[in-house]
Amino acid sequence: MNATSSSTQQGSPVSKNIVKKTLKIKETFLNLSNNKIKQVQKVINRPNNKSKLRISMTTKDPSRKQVIIPMGNNITKEFIKESNSHITNINCALKAIKSSTIADFICVDNKGIVITTNNVVSGLDLQEIKKYVKNSLFSDADKVSSVRLPQSKSYLKIVGIPFISEKTNSRITSDEIEDVLKNNHIFNNIVLTSKPHVIKMSPKSDMAII
Repeated sequence: MNATSSSTQQGSPVSKNIVKKTLKIKETFLNLSNNKIKQVQKVINRPNNKSKLRISMTTKDPSRKQVIIPMGNNITKEFIKESNSHITNINCALKAIKSSTIADFICVDNKGIVITTNNVVSGLDLQEIKKYVKNSLFSDADKVSSVRLPQSKSYLKIVGIPFISEKTNSRITSDEIEDVLKNNHIFNNIVLTSKPHVIKMSPKSDMAII
């Protein structure tokens, strides 16, 4: 009697719905651990359950395991409606280029959308994600100008620089400082948010602070 009842329950529409929901979760969150999947299954299988499943995340803000895509509010709203499909398609595109990066989920911030990944993406990954997003937006593709990693802003102070340039025999300029920074490999991944300011250390000094 119990066996028949159990067999009937397994083939019921409710049971099939549970399986579909679990597979959908695995498809959407490819990087979700088995333990988290089990938590999801328990919540789904619990009858008349009104509690919410909470999956805690302990990432620092901002995390480098993110891709930021600035776009307008209207475009963002339309894009986020199909976030599950976009995640699946992005992962297919990344898999096609044999990337180890996996997109976990998409969220919205005040500038556009943020795609969270399992590791820090490479330049090739960024290009592939940008290409997919632009193709999916059709006529609005030109409104997506950049796809980038999170950035932080820091203050840089350079001392011991001659105030008078040897090349021009006149005071050193911001443009000359920029040229030096651009040609130094230490600053390859740094973007200046403002022009360098050249300040003389003292009225009688021949040295400058940048």
